[in-house]
Amino acid sequence: MATVPLGFNIDAPRWDQSTFVGRLKHFLNITDPRTVLVPEEELDRAKALVEGCRAGLLPPGSMPSLWLEHRRSSRPPAWLGTVVPHPELSAQLFSKPLTVPAVVFWQWVNQSFNAIVNYTNRNAASPISLRQIGVAYVTATSTALATAVGLNLYTKRAPRLLARWVPFAAVAAANCVNIPMMRQQEIINGVTVTDGDNNELGHSRRAAAKGIAQVVVSRITMAAPGMIILPIIMERLEKFPFMQRIRVLHGPLQVLLCGGFLLFMVPAACALFPQRCSLALADLEPELRDSIVAKHGDKVPYVYFNKGL
Repeated sequence: MATVPLGFNIDAPRWDQSTFVGRLKHFLNITDPRTVLVPEEELDRAKALVEGCRAGLLPPGSMPSLWLEHRRSSRPPAWLGTVVPHPELSAQLFSKPLTVPAVVFWQWVNQSFNAIVNYTNRNAASPISLRQIGVAYVTATSTALATAVGLNLYTKRAPRLLARWVPFAAVAAANCVNIPMMRQQEIINGVTVTDGDNNELGHSRRAAAKGIAQVVVSRITMAAPGMIILPIIMERLEKFPFMQRIRVLHGPLQVLLCGGFLLFMVPAACALFPQRCSLALADLEPELRDSIVAKHGDKVPYVYFNKGL
């Protein structure tokens, strides 16, 4: 058995996370849907190899393929990574104008899934009660329904394409409510902030607000191309005679195109901001800032925290 090179960390991202390209490569890697096709025996072998690496030992010649084996060994979270950030899928699949009952049903489905997504991607160190989950779910769903139904009625006489963008407006509005509500404990109690060496410094509500705001932007960006461009594509395609003859295939075609958008937009949107977010010391709450200055002087110009997904 060979020893793992000094300083090598199999659980750290493979690419530089301070650049957008590095983060994009990282998320493209961990959300690769092909990992779900890995046979069980290969998964077990990869898992054993990665555990050996964590213990400091490796079979000879296994170092070059270790990153691939690590991705395979973490197949369940890698596969969930491609599913969990897709709360807008149900709204995207129906980019044509719908009846009010259909709007209500699909936005309810969408926001129900959204609530699960935001709960699983919250900061686990900040517990949330069932009552708070219920309030967040009802509030976000009501917001999405009010936005969708209101705009749907308002655009009845508007151009058909404008009506097709209603789901995006509803999804964007719901994200602005659902994510902060589901992660309200982080806003109330703050998130853990550390120095550059991961030494805990305290809890900051301002850091939580910054992280949640970035997640909201990422989620809306993730949905935008599929929910804005896809309706334009379908609007133009449906004018062709052959498309009018195969209306039964319009749904599957939208699913295919939507999947293509999301395949790239999920990692791209997740890569917009560093996972390990930073905040200048001067932007922290006065009491926390004074505490850090009292203990460390001017040695901590920035604090760092996990913004979540």
